[in-house]
Order: sequence, then C-alpha cells, then structure tokens
Amino acid sequence: MPTKSTFTGTIISIQPRIRLTRSFDEAFHTYLGYAIILVGEIDTQHTSFSIGIGKAAHVKHQFKVNDLISGECILVPDPYLEPTEYYKVSKIKLISRSTIINHEASPWELVPPELEVYRERGHRRLAARTYDTECSSCMWGCKMPVEIIIDNWNPRGRKKYRFETFCYGPLNCKLYKAGPNRKVEGRNGMVYVEEDWVDAMNVEHRDEEE
Repeated sequence: MPTKSTFTGTIISIQPRIRLTRSFDEAFHTYLGYAIILVGEIDTQHTSFSIGIGKAAHVKHQFKVNDLISGECILVPDPYLEPTEYYKVSKIKLISRSTIINHEASPWELVPPELEVYRERGHRRLAARTYDTECSSCMWGCKMPVEIIIDNWNPRGRKKYRFETFCYGPLNCKLYKAGPNRKVEGRNGMVYVEEDWVDAMNVEHRDEEE
C-alpha cells in the first residue's frame, strides 16, 4: 500500500487539473479535477507542495486562495502524467475560510468554476514565464502535463512528455502573453507547429471581456 502523507496548509493557488494528450495535430484533454498549491506542513516538514483533488471534493468545499485546509494524500507515482506532487486526497477538511476578496483585477483568486465551464470557455496558450510570474495563482491559469504520441499509427509506441501552460481567462486580460508557438514531434521526423489560428478558434465564441 502507498504511504499516506498528512498535511495542513494555506492555499496559494487552485486551478483546473487537466492532462493534455497530443498526437501531431490532434489534441485531447482529460479533466482530472483541481490542482492546489499549499504552503504549510506535510509529514511535519514546512514547505510548499501541491495536491490534486477530484471534482466532487471541490464542489463540496468550494476552495479558494488563502483557505486553510488539511487532509491525507499519496505521492504521485508518475510525475509526467500529473501536474501535482500528491493526489488521492482523503479526510480533507476546510479549517478556515479566507475573508480576502480579489475579483476586480487579474490574477483572479476566486472559487474556480466547475470543470465544464473550462471546457466550454476554451483556452489560449500562455507563455511559461508569464504563468510563473503573473498567473500561477489565477483561477483561469492552467499548467498541464502533456503526453506526446510520436507515431499516431502506433499509439503504444514511443512517447515524450512535457508541461504546457494555458489561459482560460478573459481575452482582454492585461497580463496575458502568448509566448512562442508550440511544436509537436511526429513520425519520421515531421514537426507540427500549432499556429495562432488554433488559439483564435478555441476562444472565438467569447467576447473580449469574457
């Protein structure tokens, strides 16, 4: 049985927990739940750490930045497939609710919406540096583990892994920077470049302030 870790910490980020699978010019999303970054104690060590919770736990507790929570969790066995260090959280409790309100400007640190809202809104690529410096606490940001299937004719064959950052937020956000176009390796040395029109198509149903 995997060893369970006990934690107590203050939330400094909560975002959708989504895995992206790429196969040349095709992309598929797996909606896992929510990724939470905390500062606090885990197994008596004071540090920052990340946990992954499911949709049901978030619906029940409606977590947001600056909430104090506790629970038990298990170390992720494959860090290439998860955006968090720990998952399978149990005995989770909301110890105290934050009274801080931040909704007037980005980064938005409110209670994240249901996963279906993210799916409906669609995302744009987000520069990794901008994510790290400006958007890591925003409920519209997302850092996805990416599994790349090199040969789409042999999906069980060689794969590559990386992380990509995305924005589900309003199109007029002043902090947003797209960063370079993403490239995806394919069979026989081919490379697919995901052009700007892909992002535009993903969010074309939204107004600038949405």
